Amino acid sequence: MTTRGKRDDADGVLADVAAALIDEWGTVAHWSRAAAQLLGRSSAAVCGHPVAQLFADSAVPDGLLAPVPRTAGWPALMRHESGHSVAVHCRVLPLESAALRLLLAVPADRAEESEQGAALLRALLAQDRIGLVLRDADLTVLRTNLPSVEVPTPPLGTRLADVMEPTDADRAEARLRTVLETGEPRVADEQHVRTVGHPVRERSLSVTAVRTTDRDGRPSGVAVLLTDATAQWLAARRLRLRHRAAVCIGRSLDVRDTAEDIAEVLVPGLADVAAVDLAEAVLVGDEPPKARGGGDLHLRRMALQTTDGSSLGLVRPGAVIPPFPDQPQLLLLQEGRTVVMDRATVERGVEGVPLMSRDLIPEDGRSLVIAPMTARGLVLGFITAWRTDREEPFDQQDADLLTEIAAHSSLSVDNARRYTREHRAAVTLQRRLLPAASTCGPALETVGRYLPAAGGAEIGGDWFDAIPLPSLRVAMVVGDVIGHGLHAAATMGRLRTAVQTLADLELPPDELLTRLDELVARLAAEAAPADRDAVGATCLVALYDPVAEQCTVASAGHPPPIMAGADGVARPLPVQPGPPLGVGGLPFEPATVRMTADDWLALYTDGLLTRPADDVEAAVLRLADRITALRRSGSTLEAAGRALTEQTGLPAPDDTALLLARVRPLPRDAIGQWEFPADPETVADARAAASGRLALWGLTDLDFTVELIVSELVTNAIRYAGGPIGLRLIRGDVLVCEVSDPSNTQPRLRRASLADEGGRGLFLVAQLSTRWGSRYGRSGKTIWAELALPE
Repeated sequence: MTTRGKRDDADGVLADVAAALIDEWGTVAHWSRAAAQLLGRSSAAVCGHPVAQLFADSAVPDGLLAPVPRTAGWPALMRHESGHSVAVHCRVLPLESAALRLLLAVPADRAEESEQGAALLRALLAQDRIGLVLRDADLTVLRTNLPSVEVPTPPLGTRLADVMEPTDADRAEARLRTVLETGEPRVADEQHVRTVGHPVRERSLSVTAVRTTDRDGRPSGVAVLLTDATAQWLAARRLRLRHRAAVCIGRSLDVRDTAEDIAEVLVPGLADVAAVDLAEAVLVGDEPPKARGGGDLHLRRMALQTTDGSSLGLVRPGAVIPPFPDQPQLLLLQEGRTVVMDRATVERGVEGVPLMSRDLIPEDGRSLVIAPMTARGLVLGFITAWRTDREEPFDQQDADLLTEIAAHSSLSVDNARRYTREHRAAVTLQRRLLPAASTCGPALETVGRYLPAAGGAEIGGDWFDAIPLPSLRVAMVVGDVIGHGLHAAATMGRLRTAVQTLADLELPPDELLTRLDELVARLAAEAAPADRDAVGATCLVALYDPVAEQCTVASAGHPPPIMAGADGVARPLPVQPGPPLGVGGLPFEPATVRMTADDWLALYTDGLLTRPADDVEAAVLRLADRITALRRSGSTLEAAGRALTEQTGLPAPDDTALLLARVRPLPRDAIGQWEFPADPETVADARAAASGRLALWGLTDLDFTVELIVSELVTNAIRYAGGPIGLRLIRGDVLVCEVSDPSNTQPRLRRASLADEGGRGLFLVAQLSTRWGSRYGRSGKTIWAELALPE
């Protein structure tokens, strides 16, 4: 223990000490001012008189005039001028001349107080677990019992800045100066400080500081009691890190996001540089391979975090990790153990072979700890942590903490891997069930876009379709199955197949939705009772006829399509939506609009609508404004589809399907249309009209085939249906021949026997055409046949 102090004779501890110089005859030779104040007797009244008169019993105290003075103190009663007694504590000191002695007297209460204070100070200074620092008004150290090596306390006569980092010293001295100026103590104030010099130590101290005053109550300094709370501070820091790891790691089902969360938790809580490297198989959802020993472990860096945000010279996220040499430390990691090493061990390795590539070692890295992430005995990857700025190396407690975090991270990474596998399977299934993204026909150009849900949501049942129909017509469909997951994707596949089948029957959109509604009701009836309410879908069907330049739309609980006309302004179509599929009981109302060349039509699911408070109408109008801007900017259909479905801001909570179409009405000269009465003589007129139009188109190679088909179909119409009879030829990517009549009788194809006189007409039509069929209108039917055009 070292001590140092300052004394002020006027105001210090000697101010209350009464002194009298006694000669050899026991007479008072000199009398101090303090003695005069203590007994109320002036120097003139005392000097020259026996000292015994100053004591209450008028007897010279024992040992006062003895040949060998009594140097030990003793209590006594002295006589005050007013007559009362004053309790004092006396002591006699011999002087150079044996005949002279110095009598010292202190009031008994002051003596007791001084003795208790001295005892308390001695007790505090003797402590090794409680530090005591006495500072003067300049905050300079007067006395201390702390070794400056263990706790950042300056030597005597110095300041805090001599042993602490400047910022820590300034902060600590500011708090002490506040205590000195205000007198308000600081009790158990936690202060985190760093020492200067080598090595730098981080300490947490519990500081209690009180102001000290002189006898007149003026501030004289600060008394500081210190306890080392570094162990508790480190334990609390590790506890906070554990809590943060539990809260932050595993929030996402994305492997990359999970890796980034791990690195962000470790820096700066545990390390200055942290990296997460994962097996490449994990990134695509597969199990990592079983690896033993060195070589190429097929790792890829997924996250890198540093205190200063730089990664100069290090392998960056997304890059492949270089091969590792076959070293004992690597085997320990592959066994699932955490390894702690210093830089020298990393660079020296075994027999001078470095443990890792240079681009995995930070330039100023000092200490390293690596923890493997394992699942079912397989290594998913590694968590690497370096200390660069902090000189304290990683210890076993740090390694245990990282092991615990790695165990929690392993579960999160494996969950993300499993989700990646399931999500990939569902997306693959759904993409296989969807049609080609883009189509380009004679009447319609379409671009389809499908965007899976992100941010952990499962795959959904959204779909779109563009179905080519006879007579160059096209059915456009978009739908959204209730629910998510593989069952939704499977239901979507069944509904898409049903829509294609019903569309081939050439049903109008409202009738198609009615049939589809019955199918969904049957699917719900087949489901388990608990799942029946979850079976359903919304759907919208649009049928475009390039000859009539009309589009007929019907909706089953689906948002309305948006059409952008020649002026470039996009508007929702006035479609009255019916109930969602599976509800039943209500009709579906069709709406027909005219569409001219280059008009756009957008069919979409609700995942494309970003709407606050479920305001669907406002969201549809915002989408229409976006389409307007894209149309007026001259964007292509493909570019517009990408722009409308690109993710902005937060990940999409629902999957999205979009079908954009640009119409291509047929030119007027690509259509030939006639009407004939139900007279056998009109068969020749129909053949002649068809032959003349083929000659005009330069398709004389098809003249015989078309004449035969027209002859058979018109003859059947005259014989079985009556008139009027319509004939229409349409030239697109195929040649279409249509014959209409007022009958609703279903034509039947049959094979006539040798004895039959008829029944061969439709058989001949089927043999001569690429495909044929019939459709019904509000009154009557149309039989059509398609022929391939010559090369």
